[in-house]
Amino acid sequence: MNARALLRVITADLDMVMDRDPSILSRSEALLHPTVIAIWGHRVSHWLHLRGHRRGARLVMVIARLLTGGIEIHPGATIGRGFFIDHGAGVVIGETVVVGDDVTIFHQVTLGAVGWWHDNQRPEGSRRHPKLGDRVVVGANATILGPVTIGHDSVVGAQALVIRDVPADSRVLAPFSIPNLKSSRSVAKAARPRQSVVVAGQKHKGAAVFPSW
Repeated sequence: MNARALLRVITADLDMVMDRDPSILSRSEALLHPTVIAIWGHRVSHWLHLRGHRRGARLVMVIARLLTGGIEIHPGATIGRGFFIDHGAGVVIGETVVVGDDVTIFHQVTLGAVGWWHDNQRPEGSRRHPKLGDRVVVGANATILGPVTIGHDSVVGAQALVIRDVPADSRVLAPFSIPNLKSSRSVAKAARPRQSVVVAGQKHKGAAVFPSW
């Protein structure tokens, strides 16, 4: 990549941060955003990983995690363009994760595996982690586990747990909590495990869908 192409990539990254975070008012300020540090660190670590320099790749990953307050992106993960992590604290992205273009995730999101006791039984080289399509949004503290696929233009709501494929243009909503419990019967009812709700056919239209979480 020549200097002009590299400058275009850097500028696009900074403009993307300014577009999605209203608190960032300049490119120089965007340079200090956790997303920029995490993504640039991941590009270096991914380049090293693909060339077999695994220890060097992990070292870069650890440094990026320290500088970003806990964004851990495994060097093996494949990240598309326009990836944005809002706030960034406590994000975990596993080795075989695939992230499409223009994806946004919030803090404390986990894109992980279901456990080594299952993954050790998978064929060598198979995907163990989620795949996110283009323009997917994942809310704060959501957890997506296993080799599931989240279709294009879908929204995973805050605190949702996803362990199955989600079709394109869908919303996954976490169960609502019940405040002000007043009786043991209500407590027992609230304690029952409840499934996340998948609403299909709901076109993701950016900020317009967020109040529906």
